[in-house]
Amino acid sequence: MKDKQERRGDVEQTRQRRGGGDPFQRLLGLMFKAHPWHGVSIGEEAPDVVTAYIEIVPTDTVKYEVDKSSGFLKVDRPQRFSNFCPVYYGLIPQTYSGERVAGMFAKRARRKGMVGDGDPLDICVLSEKSIPHSDILLTALPIGGLSLADGGEADDKIIAVMRDDAVYGDCTDITQCPKALMDRLRHYFLTYKSAPGTTQHKVEITGVYGREEALSVIRASHADYRERHPELSSLWPKHL
Repeated sequence: MKDKQERRGDVEQTRQRRGGGDPFQRLLGLMFKAHPWHGVSIGEEAPDVVTAYIEIVPTDTVKYEVDKSSGFLKVDRPQRFSNFCPVYYGLIPQTYSGERVAGMFAKRARRKGMVGDGDPLDICVLSEKSIPHSDILLTALPIGGLSLADGGEADDKIIAVMRDDAVYGDCTDITQCPKALMDRLRHYFLTYKSAPGTTQHKVEITGVYGREEALSVIRASHADYRERHPELSSLWPKHL
């Protein structure tokens, strides 16, 4: 059992996650469900360890996403064709794909005129566990990413593993992931918006990057978020 000092440390960590030194933010955090984009912490150990809010699990035949105004999980669209996301897919709270993320993409892909897609940073989480539904939080370790452009906008997909996962938990870089799984994931993103027979694709993957670049993208996305939402500064991790 935990001693009193450990319990006080747990309470302090919870207090910080739910509003830092702002008593009003703390009260809101205790009384109401947090908005998964704004009210949940990116994680005290970010970018090495991040919180992931899961919107889609591999068994879903409907594409869900967070309603950015209310924070509820909404139906974006039914999956029109026989492709399923092969991993747990969602967002990293307190991130935003803005000018910094777009700049990194442009440099990496050697392209001009890129803009961010204006959404939280997407994350794909590998795990051997079967999780039956979305609208959950889990702890993930980033190991790389897909440099993905959607209609000319930077739409990076961070690849991560669930912490302490029995099969994937020891992976430290995307190069350690099974090739078949990565091929399936690439195929999903390249085709999930395209009708059969489509010759012009809106989505393209310009490259794959490793852990260090993924950590840099997460830092940049959090910086973009801080610039866009300065009113939420009491909820940010202090070290990131």
